[in-house]
Amino acid sequence: MKADQAVTVICRYTVKAGHEAEMENLLSKHWPALHAQGLVTEDRPKIYRGLASKKPGSTPGAEFVYIEIFAWKSEDAPATAHQLPEVMAVWEPMGAICDQMDFPHFKLLNLLPA
Repeated sequence: MKADQAVTVICRYTVKAGHEAEMENLLSKHWPALHAQGLVTEDRPKIYRGLASKKPGSTPGAEFVYIEIFAWKSEDAPATAHQLPEVMAVWEPMGAICDQMDFPHFKLLNLLPA
């Protein structure tokens, strides 16, 4: 993959109980901070919050999971982001309220016929 090719990332955040409103506030600032630094594409992110299961006997916790999907402008953009105070001002508080965070990168496959 070329360093200047866009890369989709599907971020998964597991937030500590009681910090959902704080996380949603940080997520509302996340993409704008990345965008202001020229690190992401013009496509706005998709952000999801897990739903609590209504199934009897299910394990609680999905309501504390957030998914954020966006595209970095390049493979190098995440490393650059770590050097920018404007981005770290969002990332550091996120890290403090999350039990887990995962950031796998993906390439879109067009497998269906036109």
